[in-house]
Amino acid sequence: MKILRYLLVYRRFLLIILTPLLLLPLPLIIRTKEAECAYTLFVVAIFWLTEALPLGVSALLPAFMFPLFGIMSSKQVASAYFRDFHLLLIGVICLAAAIEKWKLHKRVALRMVMLVGVNPAWLTLGFMISCSFLSMWLSNTSAAAMVMPIVEAVAQQIITAESEVDALEMSCSNGSTNPGLELDENIMECETNEWKEKTKEANGYDKGMGNTVCTIENEKKEENEKNLSPAETGRKSREDKYNGIFKVMCLCIAYSATIGGWTTLTGTSTNLIFAEQFNTRYPDCQCINFGSWFVLSIPVTVTILLFSWIWLQWLFLGFDFKSMFKRGKDKTVREQASARVIQEEYSKLGPISYPEIVTLVLFILMTLLWFTRDPGFIPGWSSLFPKYKGFATDSTTALVIGLLFFIIPAKTLPRTSNGENTVFGYTPLITWKEFQSCMPWEIAILVGGGFALADGCEVSNLSAWVGSKLTPLGSLPLWLIILISCIIVTSVTEVASNAATITIFLPILSPLAEAIHVNPLFILIPTTLCTSFASLLPVSNPSNAIVFSYGHLSIMDMVKAGLGINIISVAVVMLGIMTWIVPLFDLYTYPSWAPIISSTNNTGL
Repeated sequence: MKILRYLLVYRRFLLIILTPLLLLPLPLIIRTKEAECAYTLFVVAIFWLTEALPLGVSALLPAFMFPLFGIMSSKQVASAYFRDFHLLLIGVICLAAAIEKWKLHKRVALRMVMLVGVNPAWLTLGFMISCSFLSMWLSNTSAAAMVMPIVEAVAQQIITAESEVDALEMSCSNGSTNPGLELDENIMECETNEWKEKTKEANGYDKGMGNTVCTIENEKKEENEKNLSPAETGRKSREDKYNGIFKVMCLCIAYSATIGGWTTLTGTSTNLIFAEQFNTRYPDCQCINFGSWFVLSIPVTVTILLFSWIWLQWLFLGFDFKSMFKRGKDKTVREQASARVIQEEYSKLGPISYPEIVTLVLFILMTLLWFTRDPGFIPGWSSLFPKYKGFATDSTTALVIGLLFFIIPAKTLPRTSNGENTVFGYTPLITWKEFQSCMPWEIAILVGGGFALADGCEVSNLSAWVGSKLTPLGSLPLWLIILISCIIVTSVTEVASNAATITIFLPILSPLAEAIHVNPLFILIPTTLCTSFASLLPVSNPSNAIVFSYGHLSIMDMVKAGLGINIISVAVVMLGIMTWIVPLFDLYTYPSWAPIISSTNNTGL
């Protein structure tokens, strides 16, 4: 037992030592560049999947392994670690840092929720829309962390309203039931000092106190289970219902934060990694940009978001569309409490400030420049530079706007009573320290390691060897190949980092598409989307972990809900790739920008 305990404690250290040693026969026995590159790829992939080392540290292994094996020189490997992707990431993080600093995200989220109303079903949809919109431009983790405190405040206020109404009902109803649980005039006339004291106590509940009181009440109800009065039966049913509402509200944040990130090329790291690796491998394509990705993904996002909302409602609240879409003028106490919390949170923000206005204008400007650079159906602003076609990319726009956040002052010139401007300390919208605190350096190095591995696979001819071995898969139906790829990636990403998963699979799936003579986008687009389908476990996704930490969910709640979300997502992606995405990129035609792979194998691996 002592040995097992030591092995458990030092399992990561043993994995770091044993993995390179156990795989060492591969390059020693098969002395080819392909085998040496495969050895590096396997070591890095195992470290990424198990996270034995930090992802960024594992990504640095090709920087010294490739020069030692003679696959690439140190200068060539180093150049792979900083690409156009990193410039785009820097510009996007400048925007994200400004949005977080000036709390523009909170204003947008609260405003959206106020627009859809406080009916439980519509309130959930409002949170999903606001969170998914934020995650289009910010990281999924940031979006979930921003919106979840608002959801928690609304949930706690509903609990307080529940306690108030229960206290009122027990004091004034004399055993009669009140299904609507609304504060009508008759109940208000029955208000007593005793009830007021209970109301004060209910308003003073904290999270732990509320859970203790609920536990005591549940124990009493279990003891008198056979003698429950109609009022108590109704109250128990309502408690179960609103516990379900809390679970739905929490899960909607976790899933919508991920779903929204699929919509834009900059919304999640997996999309950026795909775009950079694809454009590097197929430089003549020039078909993947911000606008084209948005057009192909927005129907997928909206469809999955809608079905996810319905699935969560059905799973935890029952399939009651009449109740879900009931939007009468009379609001229950709980709906009034929810509206009050949201209104109070919005009021705390005050009128929109100068930095918020500037940030919003720059955000809109960046989005418009992304969309209009090369929309495809009309000439974009890049056509103004015909001599330098392809020189300006989405990263160019992101950097131009991003630099403005370091230049534009965060304050206006205040005036004295005489109308003269006063001197103030110049401070830009964001500082370098604020940018550094938001910059995901680990992801930047991880992506650089992925580019280095991809270059090594090309130089060593490992990609050509993999392509030749995958040629027999061409006998399978195309839809089955795509479905198998999606299921494999969706399963792996549940236990591994999304960025690491796509970095591992892209160099494998690209040769597969070339080997079976299929447009690479036919396989790479659905696989990239499926890489983000990490919904089953709290550890599968940072947004899942943030929501789970609030204590309203169990592991089984997340597994049951996440399994349905994954099935819905894969089904919608399969539908999209076989229908509306086909004409966008002419997927049924093997493009001229993709190489033709010979079926012969001249390597010794």
